[in-house]
Amino acid sequence: MSSIWDLANPQLRDLAVYQPGKPIEETAREFGTRAGDIIKLASNENPLGPSPKAIEAMRAAIECTHLYPDGGGYYVTRALSEKLGVPVDHIILGNGSNEVIEFIGHAFLRPGAEIITPEHAFIAYKIIAKVFGARTSEIPSPEFRQDLVGIANAINENTRTIFIANPNNPTGTMADETEIDRFMARVPERVVVVFDEAYYEFVDGPPDTMKFVREGRNVVVLRTFSKIHGLASARLGYGIAAPELIKVLQKTREPFNVNGLVQAAAVAALGDEAHQRETKRVTDEGRTYLQEEFAEMRLPFVPSAGNFVLVNVGDGAAVFKALLPKGVIVRAMSGYNLAPWVRVSIGTMEQNRRCIAALAEVLGARVS
Repeated sequence: MSSIWDLANPQLRDLAVYQPGKPIEETAREFGTRAGDIIKLASNENPLGPSPKAIEAMRAAIECTHLYPDGGGYYVTRALSEKLGVPVDHIILGNGSNEVIEFIGHAFLRPGAEIITPEHAFIAYKIIAKVFGARTSEIPSPEFRQDLVGIANAINENTRTIFIANPNNPTGTMADETEIDRFMARVPERVVVVFDEAYYEFVDGPPDTMKFVREGRNVVVLRTFSKIHGLASARLGYGIAAPELIKVLQKTREPFNVNGLVQAAAVAALGDEAHQRETKRVTDEGRTYLQEEFAEMRLPFVPSAGNFVLVNVGDGAAVFKALLPKGVIVRAMSGYNLAPWVRVSIGTMEQNRRCIAALAEVLGARVS
């Protein structure tokens, strides 16, 4: 009897499925504890939750859930246009920025094509490439930094797309504007460059990649409402690019891909700058605390520009498992070829202190 795999696209047979952070509810069931007693510092989520204004907007929008959402996201794209200073035809909405990555795959990737990413980059890039039969070239990242010179050197006739997360997930490292300018000067026009800026709002003085969009380059800048705006469960990301490139991506988008609740929430969230400032303040404070504690514990870590810190605990999978019964969820990094490491998302200070205490207990270290 033949297998269904004989009918499926061959590249799917050995495709690694994305593994998200372990859910709180699953951990509670596994250990027989209350979900409220568990802290999740695994998925770079906003510990403050969404803006109260966004919650209020979603509650109001519930009454219209019997209607299909606005397929073009009229109010969201106009709010983004005003915020970013770009015309609405430069913006495409996705069910999370991951869906915009998939749009890019539909548009530009095929068997025989190639993408280039830094080593230890967000694993979704490789997964999407594999789905479309494209090859991934991973460029080593010395000291966990994106090697843009090495990436430029790797461009060949099969290169279709380059993905650069900045800050990079999971390392938290940043390429500066000078590096990016030198890199872009070497990229041929036929190559689409994607700057994934999911953590853009956490950075002081981030590089201006939007200038390449304004220049009409084949560049897509990705942003999201999942992080600074705390709307990860509602799912909304967006891409910014020149109008012709956006037109290509729009051809790949399913109708009604962004639900009406998150559209209402996003407009409200964009207007709540106080919530964004408080999220960044909590993140900055927590990042400093975690990095100081890791240094005190003599644990190597990568200084981060995001809302997370990558730290070497010797055996990431073992420490991840040992923390679970203590009600602390972090992210083991073996899927990124970083087996000794875990990634710790920044929470509230109470959560950060609890994580450090549990980690110290697991490792037998002393905490100041």
